[in-house]
Amino acid sequence: MKKLLPYLANYKKECILSPVFKMLEAIFELFVPLVVAAMIDQGIGYHKKGFLFGMSMLLVLLAIVGLGVSITAQYFAAKAAVGFATSLRQKLFSHLQSLSHTEIDAMGASTMITRMTGDITLVQNGVNMVLRLVLRSPFVVFGAMIMAFTIDPWTATVFVAVICGLSAVVFLIMNFNIPMMNDIQKKTDALTQTARENLTGVRVIRAFVKEQEEIARFKGRNEALLTQQEKTGKISALMNPLTYVIVNIGIILLIRSGAVQVDRGALTQGEVIALYNYMSQILVELIKLANLIVTINRALAGAGRVSEALEVKSSMSYPAVTGGSSQSAIPGECVSFSNVSLTYKDGGQPALSEINFTAMMGWTVGIIGGTGCGKSSLVNLIPRFYDTTSGSVRIFGKDVRDYTKNELSALVSVTPQKAVLFAGTIADNLRWGKEDATAAEMQEAVLMAQAGEVVEKKGGLSAVVEPGGKNFSGGQRQRLTVARALVGKKPILILDDSSSALDMVTDKRLREALRTREYPSTTFIVSQRTAAISDADMILVMDNGRIVASGKHEELLATCDLYREIHETQQKGAREVSA
Repeated sequence: MKKLLPYLANYKKECILSPVFKMLEAIFELFVPLVVAAMIDQGIGYHKKGFLFGMSMLLVLLAIVGLGVSITAQYFAAKAAVGFATSLRQKLFSHLQSLSHTEIDAMGASTMITRMTGDITLVQNGVNMVLRLVLRSPFVVFGAMIMAFTIDPWTATVFVAVICGLSAVVFLIMNFNIPMMNDIQKKTDALTQTARENLTGVRVIRAFVKEQEEIARFKGRNEALLTQQEKTGKISALMNPLTYVIVNIGIILLIRSGAVQVDRGALTQGEVIALYNYMSQILVELIKLANLIVTINRALAGAGRVSEALEVKSSMSYPAVTGGSSQSAIPGECVSFSNVSLTYKDGGQPALSEINFTAMMGWTVGIIGGTGCGKSSLVNLIPRFYDTTSGSVRIFGKDVRDYTKNELSALVSVTPQKAVLFAGTIADNLRWGKEDATAAEMQEAVLMAQAGEVVEKKGGLSAVVEPGGKNFSGGQRQRLTVARALVGKKPILILDDSSSALDMVTDKRLREALRTREYPSTTFIVSQRTAAISDADMILVMDNGRIVASGKHEELLATCDLYREIHETQQKGAREVSA
């Protein structure tokens, strides 16, 4: 929690004023039993109606003033807690955005979402409760004990025994609760992940009739969370009955001792009532304190998890200014891989091994191979989504690690395997490729991506895009993501299996449009179909993370068994379908 306190720096005034006003409220409350005692001993005992009326007005005044300072304290506490949570959430979101794909893959989307929502909300509630009660409750407890000693030191020893017993109960339960709260958050992560997978993959689940299996899996994790929450709740639930038992025993002892003192003439009836009221105040405040500790336990668990996320360091850093120098020995060289290997974190076997090739400016490079052979891993190294384990990737002769983030972004456009659109309009999505793109530039990119008909049917560039682009088909989303990549007219374009949802005719038209671009650009096309890359200037055939052959289509048909097998299998399938 200490590491998160700097995010409260902008709310120092609120963090001071809220406890101060709560202390004022507590002071007013501590005067109430004395006023009640005076009303009993003086007003009722001597039948002084005027005195009773005056004391009654004083109680009303204390109530009104107490309400005012309480509302003020609540306002400052809420302002500080909400502001703190807002700053922390913004910082966490920015931090997660700065992480490399390696750390994001390791943490997982469900964990990151839980950190930014549930965990920060727990911390926010904790801060709110601490500002309101962390000083007030102990102040009232010890203040009531001190006031009791001013009335009768002998009887007040009961207060000391009660407070010691209650403190032991509270801290014992807290020691059991904190680790159990952490376990609850872990199980919540697992449940969130299951729900997210089911909601995003609902079509696949229904296609394979796996609803019952997924319901059972969700039920298992949900019941595991329920079991842990019940265990934690049972221990937390002991707090109130134990405190009530201890305080009520204290009240019994207090009344008995008070009665004896009244008989002796050492105490008045009003003073006994005042002592009882002070004991009641202690009970109420210790119940609040118990609930505060439960909230703090949850907040500490959430704070620890948020701190863990903030402490994750990116394995990838970018230079503040461009570094290195161009070492290209080949005129016109665009992208080159030199002895590149890549092993993912906790990935075991290398995803890529000894990758060597050079792509010239203006070339179209096709990449093909079986599933899991490393095609996407290879192209992901060009925009530096991952860093090589060994070797180097160069763009225009300079290592990609020597480019600043903005410089590298200005060189490479990527259309990922999964076509993703964001809520807004078509124009909003296209401007991701170029912030200041004009309508003419966007229209040009749309036509080149063969998405002109899509945009026209939807109502133009201002057409609404729902979250995730769910109001577009898979092929429409792919064409719009290609258009988004084309808007910036960057020198390197990566199409990572981004035409898989397109029919053969549309795919062919797209490739023809890319070849006729008026600006120089090197295109990398990852595809499972030989037809999609048959006219490429260079085709890389991959198998088990290695390039097993490279060349043009006709060359590979003659020299590469794997490429020929892929091609002939697809041709045979196409003939069977047409027949």
